[in-house]
Parts: sequence; structure tokens; C-alpha cells
Amino acid sequence: MNAVNRPLFSPQLGRLSVHVVLLVYTALALFPIALILINSVKSRAAIFDDPLALPTVESFSMVGFEKVLSATHFMQFFANSLVVTLGSLLLIILFGAMAAWALAEYQYKGLRWLALFMAIGIMIPIRLGTVSILELVVKLDLINTLTALILVYTAQGLPLAIMILSEFIRQVPSELKDAARCDGVGEFKIFFQVILPLIRPAIATVAVFTMIPAWNDLWFPLILAPSDDTKTVTLGVQQFIGQYVTDWNSVLAALSLAVVPMLVLYAIFSRQLIRGLTSGAVK
Repeated sequence: MNAVNRPLFSPQLGRLSVHVVLLVYTALALFPIALILINSVKSRAAIFDDPLALPTVESFSMVGFEKVLSATHFMQFFANSLVVTLGSLLLIILFGAMAAWALAEYQYKGLRWLALFMAIGIMIPIRLGTVSILELVVKLDLINTLTALILVYTAQGLPLAIMILSEFIRQVPSELKDAARCDGVGEFKIFFQVILPLIRPAIATVAVFTMIPAWNDLWFPLILAPSDDTKTVTLGVQQFIGQYVTDWNSVLAALSLAVVPMLVLYAIFSRQLIRGLTSGAVK
């Protein structure tokens, strides 16, 4: 191959560049988490003396974990957050994929207006409707329930999920769907057995972008479910933060325990997420 026909940008180099960027970004994102983990096993004096130093024999202390696990209902808070996050994530993926399939596959009146409505849902924060949401939750007798949080986070994540999944569904070759229809396969089977397996990178992307806001949110748990039986991890940590005194050992210990599920879920979805990013970056 001569110099004229030689491509200036090879796919292998492009994929390598994407992987390098992702590794650098991951390292930067994990640095605060590592800092929290390091300081969670240090004494209060060692935290303030040198927060970047590793724990030593003199500075090592598990008092924060002991207080969190013995003096609070942290495991219940942990379970509440897990139920809310996984429940909303399941509903977002299921209903988001169905709505995306309807937007991408079928033509009908009002399609553009419906897509515009979904786009507006991304631009307008759901917190602007907090008062109306609270009134609706009270009328439905869902106050201080995990169901209220699951429904709110589902509504919050659906617009973005629909927009992402619909773009991936449009890239699925129409020949696959037409061949299945010619064989007498119904629309439900085409959706669940053909479309969903092909858009797994998109589903992983939606999962990553929706699970973290639901897990870390403080606003709606404080307003809709502030009771001791329905507190989430983020809300439960606030009891260690006072106006004048903050128990930093307990705060860092609670945050260290709270970050574990997100790391596990991110590790599960990261492979599909990176696959989707690299396949879309280089053709």
C-alpha cells in the first residue's frame, strides 16, 4: 500500500486511544473513592494531620465502622437503597426499551411531538416539580414508602433511557426484523429475543447513568421517605453530620460501605459500556 492510499487513522489506533482515555478517566474517578477508603480506617487526628497518607500501626482505627454498624440501622438503610436503586433500574430499562422500540420502529401521528416531549424531560429537572410530586404521593398514600422513591427515580431516568435506546434500536438492521416477521415471529418475541440482546451496550450505558443518581440522591428520600424504616444510605449518613461537630470517622466508614454496591454494578456493566463506546467511536 502506497502512502496515498494508506489511511491516516486506523481502527486499531482509534480503539487503543479510546481505551487509554477510559483508563485515565477511571483512575481520576477512583481517586476520591480511594481517598475515602484510606481515611475510613484512620483515627480522627490522623485524618486531619495528613489525609493523603496511608494508615500506619499508630493511626489505624476501626472506630468509625464499629459505630456505624452498632449504633445505627445501617444495614437497613443499605437494603433500602439497594431495593430502590435496583427496582428503579429494572423499570427504567424495561419501560425505556419498550418506549424506545415504539419510537424507533413504528410510524404514527404525533411521533415527533412525543420524541420532543421525551427530550424536554431530559432538559427540565424533575426536582422542579417536588411540591406536585409530594402532593401526589400523599394522595396515593405512598408517603414514607420505598415505592414512592422507585416511581420517582423511574420517571426521572426514563427520558434519557428512551433517547439512548431508541438511537441504538435504529441501528439494528431492518432485515433481521423483517426476516423474523416473515417466519411468523410476533412483535414481543422480536423485541425480547432479537432487539434486547443486540442493544446490551446501550442497556449498560443506561444502567450506569441512572443507578448512580438514584443511589446518591438525598433530596427525594428526605422529602418522600424520611422515616427510620425507609431511610436510604445517603440520608442515614446525615445523622453523623452536625451543625457544629461532624463525626468524620463514621461518615467516611458509612461512605466506604455505601460505595461497594456501585463498584460491583459498575464492574458488571462496564464491559458492555466500553464495548458500546469503542464500537461507536471507530467504524
